Amino acid sequence: MDLDGESSSTLSTGVQTIPRHSTRHGAFYQFTQQSLPACKPVLTPATVITTFLLMGFIFIPVGLITLRASNSVVEIVDRYDIDCVQEEFRHNKVAYIKDESIPKNCSRFLKVLRPMKAPIYIYYQLDNYYQNHRRYVKSRSDKQLLHGLAYNDTSSCKPLESSHDLPIVPCGLIAWSLFNDTYTFSRGPTELKVNRKNIAWKSDRDQKYGKHVYPFNFQNGTLIGGGKLDPSIPLSDQEDLIVWMRTAALPSFRKLYGRIEEDLDADDVIVVHLMNNYNTYSFGGKKKLVLSTSSWLGGKNDFLGVANLFVGAFCILISIIFLLLHVKYPRPYGDTTYISWNRKIVAS
Repeated sequence: MDLDGESSSTLSTGVQTIPRHSTRHGAFYQFTQQSLPACKPVLTPATVITTFLLMGFIFIPVGLITLRASNSVVEIVDRYDIDCVQEEFRHNKVAYIKDESIPKNCSRFLKVLRPMKAPIYIYYQLDNYYQNHRRYVKSRSDKQLLHGLAYNDTSSCKPLESSHDLPIVPCGLIAWSLFNDTYTFSRGPTELKVNRKNIAWKSDRDQKYGKHVYPFNFQNGTLIGGGKLDPSIPLSDQEDLIVWMRTAALPSFRKLYGRIEEDLDADDVIVVHLMNNYNTYSFGGKKKLVLSTSSWLGGKNDFLGVANLFVGAFCILISIIFLLLHVKYPRPYGDTTYISWNRKIVAS
């Protein structure tokens, strides 16, 4: 055989015939298929059962702790949008809310069932209110909120970008529909002071709303929306607006109104004097007033605790099932006869 010929595929020796390309391909294979040290856990029955048990023993205590934290939060929820409508107008609530000659003041009595430690957070809750509607969310101008009249392009605020050929600051549907119910609280003859400072995110106040931007031409058109704004106060200090402009993702949401910085005792009766101004009757919405304390985990929410308990209980159940199966149907470790294709060969 010609040893110099390029077409020759083998190399003859006195011992054996060796492929010419074996040395080259072997080196290439060792480079591409490198064997590196790695953790290769073997999922034995004992390992799987122990892992599920450990997960159950971790998740169940965490769930109990979070549930206890949630249950330590004291909440008072009062729906007032129906009871605060005068009896003769309950068949036509829309006419009631739109008639400015009808007084909108209302009093509610809330009983404290458990002691409430300060600070006590005051929220207004709206249901069936879709702030996540695409047209509603887009109807704003973030640059105008920061720069005011210096920014002229307010086309994103349609259909409320101008009035009487003058720009509106702040423009858009979100600002126009600002919540405008008001609340005052008293305990016996003493009025409870409500702190309405620092209810908005600091990052919003400092970075998204101009310190030298003032409301201009707001709620001056023929179509009046929700609340009004003080034209002498810059937008960065109008925290009601800032809280409202952070739109909610779900149709039921709460927004912070203020804080009561006094402790309330059990069996205290809180008198709420409110102005029922906001129109939720046109779209079948609901209005609620919420007083709530907080825990290290935040507000009242049982979901996290229940979810942890469910996962922990499920893991323990799975470990018990695996243990019973392993005891009833034991099989030697590494026995390949139990593999599905091997069982088919044996059966045939």
